[in-house]
Amino acid sequence: MVATANYLVKIDPRASMADASFISCGFSTGYGAAWKEAKVEKGSSIAVQGLGPVGLGVHTLYSAKDNLDTVLVGARIQGATRIIGIDIIERKRELGKAFGMTDFINPSESDKTISQLVKELTEGEGVDYSFECTGYMNLINEALQATKAGKGMLTVVGAGKNAPVQIDFMTLIAGRTMKGSIFGGIKVQSGIPVIVEKCINKASSIW
Repeated sequence: MVATANYLVKIDPRASMADASFISCGFSTGYGAAWKEAKVEKGSSIAVQGLGPVGLGVHTLYSAKDNLDTVLVGARIQGATRIIGIDIIERKRELGKAFGMTDFINPSESDKTISQLVKELTEGEGVDYSFECTGYMNLINEALQATKAGKGMLTVVGAGKNAPVQIDFMTLIAGRTMKGSIFGGIKVQSGIPVIVEKCINKASSIW
């Protein structure tokens, strides 16, 4: 296999290869989105749309059977105190709790929009940070509307179709910000070793 040297990094031999094999791509994208891109602050509130593919965060020893978005892990380690997970798969409720989620929303159980459900849990305000991890273009506005007016930030992480997205102008002009994320904003040569070190030091309960 031929690869660009800039995307290769030597892994500390103290790290378990079983763990290291899951660090690149998916895991780092979800983890880095909260750590590097949004820079989630201690005591803040977040909402994560899609507790699955992005991040390939998993059960204790990375069992491929139960996928969970690692934005939850990154946000918890950054100090978020209100972590709302959103998914239509009910079994993600218990998995999310194991990774630091404080509240769970299953949109298929309500006629209300996702943003309305998030605001119901946050006294009508919305969250400080929102992460769209499903890749469904029609959910981007919902994720943006779920954030607080004047300060809310949406980070789009999910890889969807290469198609135009129509953003609600009034939602954006009310002071919210939106950004996209590739690989969670992590630089391979400097960021991956930090994550590996966290793995070795058991900084997260997923390791």
